[in-house]
Amino acid sequence: MMERLREGANSIWVKIILSLIILSFVFAGVGSYLASGNEQVAAKINGKDISQRQFEQVYQNERNRMQQRMGDYFSTLMSDPAYVKQFRQSVLDRMVNDELIQQRANKLGLSVSNEQVKQEILAMPAFAVNGVFNNEQYNMALRRAGFTPDQFAETIRKDMLRQQFLSALQGSDFVLTDEADELRKLESQQRVVRTLTLNLADFTQKVKVTDKEAQDFYDQNPNLFTRPAQIKVSYVELSDKGLTKDIKVSEQAAETYYKDNQTKFSSAEEREVSHILIKGDTTAAKAKAEALLAKLQSGANFAEVAKQSSDDTFSAKDGGKLEWFTKGMMDPAFEQEAFALAKPGDMSGLVKSSFGYHIILLDGIKAGKVKPFADVKAKIIAELQQQQAADEFYKLKSKLAEVAFESPDSLDATAEAVDAKIIHTGYITPADEKGVLANKQVQETLQSPEVHDDGMNSDVIELGPEHVIVVRVDDARAEAVLPFKDVAAKVNAMVASQKGEQQAQAKADEIMADLRKGKNDIVAKDGLSFSGEQTINRSGPNVNISNVAFSLPKPATSKATYGIARDNNGNVEIIALDKVVTMKLAGEKVDGQFAEQIGQMFAQEDLAATLKTLRESAEISYPMQDESKD
Repeated sequence: MMERLREGANSIWVKIILSLIILSFVFAGVGSYLASGNEQVAAKINGKDISQRQFEQVYQNERNRMQQRMGDYFSTLMSDPAYVKQFRQSVLDRMVNDELIQQRANKLGLSVSNEQVKQEILAMPAFAVNGVFNNEQYNMALRRAGFTPDQFAETIRKDMLRQQFLSALQGSDFVLTDEADELRKLESQQRVVRTLTLNLADFTQKVKVTDKEAQDFYDQNPNLFTRPAQIKVSYVELSDKGLTKDIKVSEQAAETYYKDNQTKFSSAEEREVSHILIKGDTTAAKAKAEALLAKLQSGANFAEVAKQSSDDTFSAKDGGKLEWFTKGMMDPAFEQEAFALAKPGDMSGLVKSSFGYHIILLDGIKAGKVKPFADVKAKIIAELQQQQAADEFYKLKSKLAEVAFESPDSLDATAEAVDAKIIHTGYITPADEKGVLANKQVQETLQSPEVHDDGMNSDVIELGPEHVIVVRVDDARAEAVLPFKDVAAKVNAMVASQKGEQQAQAKADEIMADLRKGKNDIVAKDGLSFSGEQTINRSGPNVNISNVAFSLPKPATSKATYGIARDNNGNVEIIALDKVVTMKLAGEKVDGQFAEQIGQMFAQEDLAATLKTLRESAEISYPMQDESKD
């Protein structure tokens, strides 16, 4: 429990849980969750399906993530069929939990409005340019990912709905003072340990792998040596980027554009006004405003009346004066009347806005100024170049589509028609590709019967604004287990690592058995030694050692207790716990942050209990697993 508390100190629990819950969305993509059809079903939750394809996408990406994190040690783990089965089930269980929370949130009547979804998207840094939401950036990002705006918005809505549910769990927890104090004492506890490391590499180097052992491992684990289905691809890519540099814009053309679009290069007119506000939409409010207007029309000083009577207390202190503003900054009714006043000193009648009744006095006008041509010349030329490049791009795009269709057996004529190069790849696995071939629509097209099986040119595929591609498959080869001779070195290394791990564990068990009997000479006999004493806390630099050390029983006087840990490289670490140090914290109060962390820990426990209850009451089945048992 204290380890979970320590982890909670580093991040907000909701984000931790959400990162696990929505992991499947991040890896599988929105589109896969909205797909339909007669697909095989991996899990069914109260009538809602998770397709086998969805599951395999999430599983493969999670496997890749773990491979990158743990390297060859993870490959060794994955050579164990029992581990693979457990790993696959854990991924599927997480997806089931995801769906259970979604269904529970819906049943509770939790909802997220369209406006909330909109604001969430507007706040996403991925769609911002210079810190401001950019619609073009948004649409481009969605197109590249293969999402429609509706699909993306629906995913955001579901994620926000889950967050509502999880936040409700967090908000329902509280911590008693005595409870927090005891946990704080445990959290501050320290332990004095020594460590002895058995390096996996030392054991692996001494291992002898026989030809039979290597062959048996190869035969029993064909999935580790299977080359995926692969294809050779050719493509022609077209964008407006390469077109701009060849376009020349004369100064005369730029000046003509400047004269025809003066408003584009002008600063907006600004106005300064003073106002008197009477809040409300009642008859009394209107009558009061009318009385003030009559008083002003009789010659009363506007600033004095504003100071005495305006409900806008902030501006009233300055006689009702507001900051300079342009169109689009004020309430529409207020703004319309302010810009209708002809000259400084003019006063409006009563103006009804969403705030109440206003009387407006025009104080000043700053006319919009046209920027000199010299200041905007470079910008105009770049804009005209971009416009002409876009025009040229769409002409070439039409030609690209036409020729690719008319000559479907080759890209030669297509490339020549648009003066582009044909890019050829060797054998590739599309799912591993980056760049243009990683585009979701491109990958789907490469697997379509017309392109993959018949060898035809694809239609023009939109990659982004003014960016398209035509692809074809030149050759394909099916998934196959690589010949033993091609992977012999890899097989031998994996078997050696597996045997080395077994021997390291056996040696660790032998040492542990003698140490627990008080026989300490075994360590020296093997040329090994414990490190010097070190005092660690729960958040020590080596998490593996800390986890085991704080799970060991308190040692008796002058007698250590022992435990075994493993690091991410598979090395075995024997831990000797010599002493437990209890810190003196009397008189100190539990701070709010620590109490909050405890609350977060309890909230995680609540979530686990909630998921357990949801699972027990739900109808959950695993059709693919059930079929395999028949």
